[in-house]
Amino acid sequence: MKNIHSIEFYTGSKEELLPDYEKDFPYIASRAELDKYIGRYVPWHWHRTVELFYMESGSIEYDTPGGKRLFPAGSGGMVNPNVLHMTKAMSQREQNIQLLHIFDVSLLAGEQGSRIEQKYIAPVITAPQIEVIPLFPGNAAEDRILDLIATSFRLPSDGFGYEIKLREALTEIWLMLFELSRPMREKPVNKKGEHNKSNDKIKLMMIYIHEHYGEKISIPELAAASYLSERECYRVFHDCLHMTPVEYIMAYRLQAACQMLAKGQGPVTAISHDCGFGSSSYFGKVFRGYAHCSPTEYRRKWQDSDRYGQK
Repeated sequence: MKNIHSIEFYTGSKEELLPDYEKDFPYIASRAELDKYIGRYVPWHWHRTVELFYMESGSIEYDTPGGKRLFPAGSGGMVNPNVLHMTKAMSQREQNIQLLHIFDVSLLAGEQGSRIEQKYIAPVITAPQIEVIPLFPGNAAEDRILDLIATSFRLPSDGFGYEIKLREALTEIWLMLFELSRPMREKPVNKKGEHNKSNDKIKLMMIYIHEHYGEKISIPELAAASYLSERECYRVFHDCLHMTPVEYIMAYRLQAACQMLAKGQGPVTAISHDCGFGSSSYFGKVFRGYAHCSPTEYRRKWQDSDRYGQK
């Protein structure tokens, strides 16, 4: 299992890029050290794979279009493919460590269109009302799944038959999640087509922002990127990200600035310009309100933590 403390994306989007992910065995295991992520959070993103997780210590908040959920140590859950989400480390008293199984459903279903996929996989991953299946201690069924997830991370990756044993463990977990999710799947869905449309439209607008955040972005331009009216643009941002387009543009520019400050030595003035803020004085004021320190102090904090291996 690989320790990770950053996230990578495909160019121009927020679809997560998964290093070491191979088509002949579409699976990776990670131990996310969330306190070492810049800003102690993972920004809005999505991926085409299933995310099955267990909180080893600390606590984490998941934000999705459907709302927020807090997962303390000993809890876990499953995030459906293509679901927009962001996560934040919440505990200040202990390390926030998350164990992750990331895998394509073909690992369990086999060939596309197989009977297994049709009966047991598709009903879950195509249900728009299921963003996350949360698992918390204290319920017998959920306790059993959590125990299986935690145990599955202890399989030795260099042991005989590891791939088969892992697939067997994930299959058993999936069957239990399938049963647990039945009430969620049977819940009536209102405006299913509209939900799916909004999910596609917000991603198009996010990609536009990620490609043009250093430039002046107008709402009409942003709406046009996903063939929406300005009014619909505001509605989709509100429904999916719980913020306005302008708020997201500002947040993304600040996130990009944090990355540049933490990883490089470029002048603050140049970073201000590259991130679309214009004047460095305005950038400094906005940044201090966001990070509670100056850009220079932020750079020193994160580069010192890298240098000495500390948070």
